[in-house]
Amino acid sequence: MVTAAHPLSAASVTPAARVRHLGPNWYAAVMGTAVLGSAGVALPAHAAVLRVVFAACWVLSLIMLAALLAARSLHWAHHRDQARAHLLDPAVAPFYGCLSMALLAVGGGALTAGQQVIGARAAVVLDAVLFTAGTAVGLAAAVAVPYLMAVRHRAGPAQASPAWLLPLVAPMVSAALGPLLVPHVPPGQARATLLLGSLALFGLSLLATLLMLPLVFGRLLSGPLPLALTPTLFLVLGPLGQSTTAVGKIADAAAGVVPAPYARGLDVFAVLYGVPVMGFALLWLALAAAHVVRARRHGMRFAMTWWAFTFPVGTCVTGAMALARHTGLVVYGGLAVGLYALLAAGWLAAASGTVRGLLSGALLAAPRTAPAAPR
Repeated sequence: MVTAAHPLSAASVTPAARVRHLGPNWYAAVMGTAVLGSAGVALPAHAAVLRVVFAACWVLSLIMLAALLAARSLHWAHHRDQARAHLLDPAVAPFYGCLSMALLAVGGGALTAGQQVIGARAAVVLDAVLFTAGTAVGLAAAVAVPYLMAVRHRAGPAQASPAWLLPLVAPMVSAALGPLLVPHVPPGQARATLLLGSLALFGLSLLATLLMLPLVFGRLLSGPLPLALTPTLFLVLGPLGQSTTAVGKIADAAAGVVPAPYARGLDVFAVLYGVPVMGFALLWLALAAAHVVRARRHGMRFAMTWWAFTFPVGTCVTGAMALARHTGLVVYGGLAVGLYALLAAGWLAAASGTVRGLLSGALLAAPRTAPAAPR
């Protein structure tokens, strides 16, 4: 079911009442803000003042994560009926993958954009904690959500949504960010285990995504998505960009961790895998953008789904930069800059709409049925 929100009533004034309809989809705002900083740091060149801006984005994402974790704890403590309803709703349950990715994005951002703010040691500790928690949550979601879809949700192909990819992509985020911690763990078995564990997470997520993508594309061929859900088409970019980032990061960290032939093989694989996948990502970006333009012309208004314009695009920025490092081609650096401009525009649109919705109370109100997309 497609929903839109109406403002909170005057009676809903307590903090517990205000978070009754706060769903796990809100973690997407944390992810989108964190990647704005970490993807910016990855760009080929930028002024010192921009590094301050990227660090500020990471700090904001850390604050947002802390606030949202507190609000969601309040939600579970006071509205367990609604929390259970979210788990049993096939349109909401996949967003539990966003909790994992929010933890991982903020943790990884600590070692990239946030290190100059909190220092190297604190960044490593914070990333280690959030990476461990995020990976555990991601693996749990990757099993639990598909299980619920099979035994409780019973959603058919006609209900397929790009959001179904979210719990399956979470382990790929772990695969992309695990290599950042490799230099900070003891050499030998520990480093090799973390590196190859990241590669295993890459394979887990990739194969699961390949099973799901035909359902998503098949749903799209049967007609356009409802207007409010059209931005979720950008979610398909997530596994594409993140997997390209993951193989690049794993190859970067492999030297001296695994035997030389395997390290060299991973370096070759980063290019042989990343180049065609990034090509498909650009094709999907054009297709998704065309659907969004059409939906906008038909009256698409702001919804929290607009945060799909951020994190998935950010993964393509880091994926393009991984290819720039491994191929030496300037064109990938230019592509990363162009994609980052798109990311920044998407973040501004999503953030401004979210702030307006919070101030009006509409985004925390009970949902109501919204019209489907016109043919």
